[in-house]
Amino acid sequence: MATLPSSPDFAGFVRVRGAREHNLKNIDVDIPRDALVVFTGVSGSGKSSLAFGTLYAEAQRRYLESVSPYARRLFHQMAVPEVDAIEGLPPAVALQQQRGTPTTRSSVGSVTTLSNLVRMLYSRAGDYPAGQGIVYAEGFSPNTPEGACPTCHGLGRIYEVTEQSMVPDPSLTIRERAIAAWPQAWGGQNQRDILVTLGYDVDRPWRELPQEQRDWILFTEEQPVVPVYPGYSPEETQRALKRREPPNYMGTFTSVRRHVLHTFATTQSPLMKKRALQYMLSTECPTCHGKRLRPESLAVTFAGLDIAELSELPLKRVAALLKPYASGSAAGRQQRDADHPEQAIVAQRIAADLVARLAVLLDLGLGYLSLERSTPTLSPGELQRLRLATQLYSNLFGVVYVLDEPSAGLHPSDTEALLTALASLKQAGNSLFVVEHNLNVIRQADWLVDVGPAAGEQGGDVLYSGPPAGLAEVAASQTRRYLFGNEVDDDPRVPRQPHAWLRLQGVRRNNLSGLDVAFPLGVFTTVTGVSGSGKSSLVSQVLVELVAGHLGQELAPEEEETDPLEQAAPPQTGGQLVEGMEHIKRLVRVDQKPIGRTPRSNMATYTGLFDHVRKLFAATPVARQRRYDAGRFSFNVAKGRCENCQGEGFVMVELLFLPSVYAPCPVCHGARYNAKTLEVTYRHKNIAEVLSLTVDDAWEFFAEEPTIQRALTVLREVGLGYLRLGQPATELSGGEAQRIKLATELQRAQRGNSLYVLDEPTTGLHPSDVEKLLAQLHGLVEAGNTVIVVEHDMRVVASSDWVLDIGPGAGDEGGQVVAAGPPHEVARANGSRTAPYLARFLKGN
Repeated sequence: MATLPSSPDFAGFVRVRGAREHNLKNIDVDIPRDALVVFTGVSGSGKSSLAFGTLYAEAQRRYLESVSPYARRLFHQMAVPEVDAIEGLPPAVALQQQRGTPTTRSSVGSVTTLSNLVRMLYSRAGDYPAGQGIVYAEGFSPNTPEGACPTCHGLGRIYEVTEQSMVPDPSLTIRERAIAAWPQAWGGQNQRDILVTLGYDVDRPWRELPQEQRDWILFTEEQPVVPVYPGYSPEETQRALKRREPPNYMGTFTSVRRHVLHTFATTQSPLMKKRALQYMLSTECPTCHGKRLRPESLAVTFAGLDIAELSELPLKRVAALLKPYASGSAAGRQQRDADHPEQAIVAQRIAADLVARLAVLLDLGLGYLSLERSTPTLSPGELQRLRLATQLYSNLFGVVYVLDEPSAGLHPSDTEALLTALASLKQAGNSLFVVEHNLNVIRQADWLVDVGPAAGEQGGDVLYSGPPAGLAEVAASQTRRYLFGNEVDDDPRVPRQPHAWLRLQGVRRNNLSGLDVAFPLGVFTTVTGVSGSGKSSLVSQVLVELVAGHLGQELAPEEEETDPLEQAAPPQTGGQLVEGMEHIKRLVRVDQKPIGRTPRSNMATYTGLFDHVRKLFAATPVARQRRYDAGRFSFNVAKGRCENCQGEGFVMVELLFLPSVYAPCPVCHGARYNAKTLEVTYRHKNIAEVLSLTVDDAWEFFAEEPTIQRALTVLREVGLGYLRLGQPATELSGGEAQRIKLATELQRAQRGNSLYVLDEPTTGLHPSDVEKLLAQLHGLVEAGNTVIVVEHDMRVVASSDWVLDIGPGAGDEGGQVVAAGPPHEVARANGSRTAPYLARFLKGN
């Protein structure tokens, strides 16, 4: 490892000895404090294992040692890192790219704690109607009993079931399942048999039944218990009742509304919850009109706005509105302030605090967000900058901030604001350990730690630790080539010409209002613009929804972990496709959402590769002799899996005051399968050993299996050769998940005329991996498809055929097409914030 002697310019060093977390190979490294240290290396090289898995995890462990055992339970604790010793490590704060729990009750205001101050402002300094008593701060939160609207319980919407929602086709009879909301299979049949006993005509079209009968069946709260005779005709049932024939069983009637609401409220199954929700109609709450607060809270105003109206304004408007109050110069309040001097002091102090906190957010380019914007709608980059703003304002000293790709999702102009913010944290006497691929951030580093040389088992070594200039001497470093070499090819590619255009008209969504836009077909298009300009609204939302709707293609539903009632009403898409759809046969959206939420999902199962592997095992002589089918080799099926751990491979040990420990299963030792299944081998490896192979190793192992090898070849081409076939989905980054989806798509037979939409596919990618990705995307276009990518990486933008620049600014200052054309033309566009960065890249920096 190349390293430089300790420099006198640094206050001190963090000394790491024997780090073995994940793929780290027993490394020793010294890292300076009070500096901007950037960890570089290809995706999967071990950078995050060193920065987060080792340094941050150890700092957190040491801090929690000093906390009471009771308080320790409230923290999400990381596992104890595999390391011999770390000296000189200060307390650490991590700012990672995780979203947290996606709930609409979490917002920009709650993440930044600004909402608490705003509520205090309204409570103590708001204008109250005559005669109304004080509303305390918690009364201005829709998440508390004191503040929530009594009608909708703070959701802003009410949910009800109607005859039309429960009986979509009234021409059917009850026997023909007119009542769609009743359970399928036996449960629904049971209710129909009960209605026969009760004397209802189940063979008459629903619409011909008297309204009184329909209302009783749908809405009654009664639950009569009656004898049931399954299989009898209505006439036979009535005769059996008269004869008092012993019934098959006694059945309890439940009205359809009661069934739907009860299922929704009590079921543990997300699928059942979803099914019940489709019979419930959502409408704006008539009491609060969607504002979620009780009337007394909404009656209080400040600067003429109720708290819900203020929370909907962009942060930069809120800052402008509060400035006069912060300086004590607000017009129209002088008389009131004279009567209530204590309110004047409160208003000025809280407003001044809010203005100071908002200034940090505005400096980070987040002035287009509103306080009530819910966190699930934010990009990971936006969420990380919100957390960073909170830290900047807190003025801590002597802390290590560990950041995970803070430039992700940032336009180059926003990256400059980020670097300014990081510099101010450093000047305040803090250390910054940053995992990063963005060359502009890497160039600002005081110290580089380059991990590699490659990914997975071929990585895990520190190639270099020292000031950036020294990396130029390290031949094994893949980062060096991009940091010091000429980034632009000597032979720039001539942009392809579109063969047709896909035109959208009158697009409305978020900050897009009546936009007309044209996307070229048969070429590679990048959509650029500052963060919050409207790129994702246009491409990932409107374009995808309109094209999917036109093709009759079902979009995969968002996998939400939150209560469906807490999800906001789906936004209405305005706009229409007016030209070009005859050239598109299929839409493929490749996003960064996880390929699964449990360790049972993995790359092999997602890509379909595992199906072929299991068939190979089922075809071996031993398996055929024992009559094992392919299902026997799935760890999700009882016959093949280890019963002790249910095929998980590990067992969880709950430790009350410490993080839960996941230990390998003592029966299968992490193999996930039972002993009998593991006796079957293919080319001297059992199924568990095959799952633990990396993609690169498996490619050699399955050299004689063309179907499997084709899938593995594509995974290698998108730069995932280092991942294990059975690597759990929960261990994959968003970028890795996106590339697995892309590889799954690429291994399908190419038919042409497909539209591929990707949102920031370079997130988490080293420049060398970006090159691999670009080769794949250009390959898709060569095969007769259209690729549209939302992107900030100028390497990708320069390589595309067409650039669509949205802006000029963010929020209400964006939403327009600023420039459109080949990269070299857009680089010269006036008024485009992207143009100067693209021009600089095309000139070779």
